[in-house]
Amino acid sequence: MLQSGAYGVKIPDDLVPVGHVTGAFGVQGWVRIKPYSADAGALLHARRWWLDKPELRDVDVLQARRHGEEVVAQLVGIAGRDLAETLKGAVVQISRRHFPATDDNEFYWVDLIGLAVVNLQGESLGTVSGLIESGAHPILRVDLSDVSGVEKRQREMLIPFVDQFIKKVDQAGKVIQVDWQRDF
Repeated sequence: MLQSGAYGVKIPDDLVPVGHVTGAFGVQGWVRIKPYSADAGALLHARRWWLDKPELRDVDVLQARRHGEEVVAQLVGIAGRDLAETLKGAVVQISRRHFPATDDNEFYWVDLIGLAVVNLQGESLGTVSGLIESGAHPILRVDLSDVSGVEKRQREMLIPFVDQFIKKVDQAGKVIQVDWQRDF
């Protein structure tokens, strides 16, 4: 499914935010991007990005490479530091189809969001609302708002995304099975 954007350009409906522009890089119009993932593979491989500033539009990528913890890129139509600086704060999105393939037992975070979480006893623990990178390992953020029997003050559960607790990720079935109790 495509929708129309600025200038009648068709906008893919599978756009995924992968980073944001933090400013200019150098004087020739390159931009710096802070990736939302430690693995910036999707950002580095896609040749078309979608920026939301000043409005959602597509830009072609001439070159992109790692630069420390950021990605620097040269974009078509962005010449000079001043023009690159106007993009500061723009969210960079790419079509999901441009993501590199994953190996077995590897997942893109965006693919886990919205999956149901159940424990080994079959109890519903909630829905994945996001992930947190803690340095040691990712942590699942599980939204408890639509789970019966949960105190109203408890809105979220955090579960380390490690083999000890994550027993099965079934993307087709839209469920993650965990070794975790409701009262943790």
